[in-house]
Amino acid sequence: MTFDLAILGGGPAGYVAAGRAGAAGLSVILFEKNELGGVCLNEGCIPTKTLLYSAKVFDYARHADKYGVTVPEASVDVSAVFKRKDKVVKKLVGGVRVQMRNAGVEVVREAASIVAKGADAYQLSAGEEYYEARQILVCTGSEAVIPPIPGLREGLGTTVVTNREILSLPQQPQRLVVIGGGVIGMEFASFFNSIGTEVTVVEMLPKILGPMDEEISAMLQAQYAKKGVEFHLGCKVTAVEGNTVVYETPEGEVCRAQGDCILVSVGRRARFTGIGLEEMGVELAVNAAGRPVGIKVDAQMRTSVPGIYAAGDVTGFSMLAHTASREGEVAVNTILEKADAMSYKAIPGVVYTNPEVAGVGLTEAEASAKGIAVTVHKLPMAFSGRFVAENERGEGLCKILEADGAVVGVHMLGNPSSEIIAAACVAIEKGLTVEALKTVVFPHPTVSEILKETLF
Repeated sequence: MTFDLAILGGGPAGYVAAGRAGAAGLSVILFEKNELGGVCLNEGCIPTKTLLYSAKVFDYARHADKYGVTVPEASVDVSAVFKRKDKVVKKLVGGVRVQMRNAGVEVVREAASIVAKGADAYQLSAGEEYYEARQILVCTGSEAVIPPIPGLREGLGTTVVTNREILSLPQQPQRLVVIGGGVIGMEFASFFNSIGTEVTVVEMLPKILGPMDEEISAMLQAQYAKKGVEFHLGCKVTAVEGNTVVYETPEGEVCRAQGDCILVSVGRRARFTGIGLEEMGVELAVNAAGRPVGIKVDAQMRTSVPGIYAAGDVTGFSMLAHTASREGEVAVNTILEKADAMSYKAIPGVVYTNPEVAGVGLTEAEASAKGIAVTVHKLPMAFSGRFVAENERGEGLCKILEADGAVVGVHMLGNPSSEIIAAACVAIEKGLTVEALKTVVFPHPTVSEILKETLF
């Protein structure tokens, strides 16, 4: 049988695309060596958010007296927290399997590679079997970067862990050193800090959370410093010696941080080798140094080779699950000859710490680098009655960037920013003006009203 579409990888790009294509009547085969759902569902987004929610509940229990509620001797059973995480993941993976079955998608539990191009179809190899498909969508995702730091790779699997291994620790570490203060690093720092682990974050940049809004990043850092997290910014890790991270400060001082566990979280890189792309002549995207970083695609997710598409982390561009899902949809619509194009104008970023951080569109730094003059509207979250009612002594901020009368960036600190940011995404993607956003009626009392109030 020759399939209409073969998809390599069952993560957010792959399984969403498979479901859309199958529902549209295409015959689809999906190759995934590991569990359906990819890194996001099995090793990233879902398990970490499940852990973080347990930590948030524990935080509420410990400080319930602020709300007039007494919870005597609140404690956390770390083993039970991790078991619940496994239960949630198992349930959702099962749900993806049902989606594939309902869409008529054939799932093969093997990794596949492209081996030949025939007159009408591509030939693929998976395990000991061969398959044919008229079109191919590559969604092979990404993997954690392991930098060439002396002693780091040698410690992998013992003292040193990535986001994958830390989800299955046999016991709670008393001390955790996090190499990298980006989103993943800060989320794990948040979780372990809440359950009582001593946390140290070592970050090469002068700020946490990479490209996210500088003011809000600093506010989050200050809040976690009050909670006991130790930050060493602008510091370069030079070696890992057993359970010790050796780093150099901006002043050139050599320092050490010890931990029962060392989490390396310095980014991810696309997986695009070993699947036959070079043999097919697929062009790769390169960085400023000329190093390949992913598969090069156009706005319709087409590669340089007709009939081969790519979506998700494998493009090396926007390594977020929600970006991947939308890219998968665009690829399928293009295959179905429906007019569609990928837009990156309003891709939200969220950090599920407590409090949450969310942002979409331009930051002040990005606007300045592009020469775009912006007007900045800011308002503390305390101007929202709902926020004050639910966040005793909580600090937060809403920041809206305006350029030529339009909303071009929204950045927030405070719960529940992760839910509110969707409205900002719509405003930016659809080119809503500030005056138009002012006329939108928001439900009262909700924290989302802060979007409107910030503009007045």
